[in-house]
Amino acid sequence: MNVALWTVQGLLALVYLAAGGLKVVRPREQLVASGNFDWMKDSSDTAVKAVGLVEILGALGVILPWLTGIAPILTPIAATGLGVVQIGALRVHLVRNERRPLPANVLLLLLAAFAAVGRFLG
Repeated sequence: MNVALWTVQGLLALVYLAAGGLKVVRPREQLVASGNFDWMKDSSDTAVKAVGLVEILGALGVILPWLTGIAPILTPIAATGLGVVQIGALRVHLVRNERRPLPANVLLLLLAAFAAVGRFLG
């Protein structure tokens, strides 16, 4: 079970570091122009950067506390937070009638829930 949890935590960290990093580093207009981030058309630059920062912090939180043994309770809390991010993403995409990202959102929500429950119980 520990190997499965670490695998999921590592995957979550990679996905959210990449996604959050893009949002923090690249201009919103450039991301919108790529055609993969239509939801950003209706969001401010600050909102996009804030989402990116939350994703980066969640990625770090899902790994570092458990790895270092320093405040390990923060790992399942971070995983729960990433689940909340995905619930928000699901809502945004459903309201905007964007169906393409929904399977990835559901998968990331399930992985975050697995990590949260596994680490809360472990």
